[in-house]
Amino acid sequence: MARTQDAGNAAEALAAQHLEAHGLHIRARNVRRPWGELDLVAQEHDTLVLVEVRKRSHPGFGGAAASIDRGKRQRLLRAAEAYLQEQDWRGPVRFDVIAVDGSNHVEWLQDAIQAEPS
Repeated sequence: MARTQDAGNAAEALAAQHLEAHGLHIRARNVRRPWGELDLVAQEHDTLVLVEVRKRSHPGFGGAAASIDRGKRQRLLRAAEAYLQEQDWRGPVRFDVIAVDGSNHVEWLQDAIQAEPS
C-alpha cells in the first residue's frame, strides 16, 4: 500500500509540475471531501481546472480516462460541487485527467470528464 501511495504522490507532483510549466497556477492539492477527492485544483486564466491524476504502470491496464468509471466520476463531481460551493467559485470549470505512465511520461487530457446528463 505504501508503495502505491508513494507512486501516486510522485505522479501528482509530476502532474503539478507539468501544469505549472504550462502556465497554470496550483491552488490546492488532495482536496478531500466525504464523497471523494480532487487530486489537484489549478487555475488557467479565469478557468478553474480540477485534475484527476492517474498513475498507469503498464499500458495493458487501459487508458487513464477509461479508468474513470461511472462511480469515480460521480465521486469526483460531488467533491467538486462541494469545493466550488465552499470557494464560491462562479467562473468556468473544467475537469482534466493527467496520466503518468511507468516511465514518468505525462499525458494531459483536457476537458476529459463531463457531468452526465440528468
